[in-house]
Amino acid sequence: MPLTFDGALGTSIQQVSPMTSPFTTGYRTILFDLDGTLADTAPDLAYALNSLLREQQREPLPYEVIRPKVSHGATALVTLGFGLDPGEPEFSTLRDRLLSLYRQHLARETRLFGGMAELLDDIEALAMNWGVVTNKPAFLTHPLMAALGLDDRAACIISGDTTAHRKPHPEPLLHGCRQAGSEAAQCIYVGDAERDIRAGREAGMATLVALFGYLDKLDKPETWGADGLVDSPAAVIPWLKAQIRAR
Repeated sequence: MPLTFDGALGTSIQQVSPMTSPFTTGYRTILFDLDGTLADTAPDLAYALNSLLREQQREPLPYEVIRPKVSHGATALVTLGFGLDPGEPEFSTLRDRLLSLYRQHLARETRLFGGMAELLDDIEALAMNWGVVTNKPAFLTHPLMAALGLDDRAACIISGDTTAHRKPHPEPLLHGCRQAGSEAAQCIYVGDAERDIRAGREAGMATLVALFGYLDKLDKPETWGADGLVDSPAAVIPWLKAQIRAR
């Protein structure tokens, strides 16, 4: 059974040197999904979808309807908004227009999830590094990471078109851990979708479900086979500390 950690436990830790950090003999790198894990991108993606719906003389959708679909990308959003499946005549045109509108408003309201900035600081204070592995295309990922002020801090930024395969294939995760200078067994992948956990497991990494992300009410993350479930970014360090104690 995966362990659930409550962010209310807090992550108050002292800075330690690489020689004394308990994590230097275990995990070295934490990799994050982007949408719904590292950053709350749903407001800007919802804005783009509703802008497209208005262009097409359709009624906008409520934010709470759009939010659970955001982690599944532009394809899922076009299907949600227009009831079309990939391969139908209008689909590609609508998807391209959605991405164009989103690119124009990439960081309008997008912010790190509460506690994520502190988590990144804590990871670095523990002589670990962190990176991003997302299915978002690079022409959106890199400008967004720059807008968030994180592009120079990340040990790797792997987009959906960086490698030949996308998640749930493990290739982008393995590419990311190599760039971060770690072996797969030294990495943890944090994501809010079943494909994230599948990719991490197949890559040989520990995996955590970000319960604060864009889960649908029908999702059953406890069945995904993750090593843990975290209610907030603040719960990641307590989970790590528990693994060290267990060893």
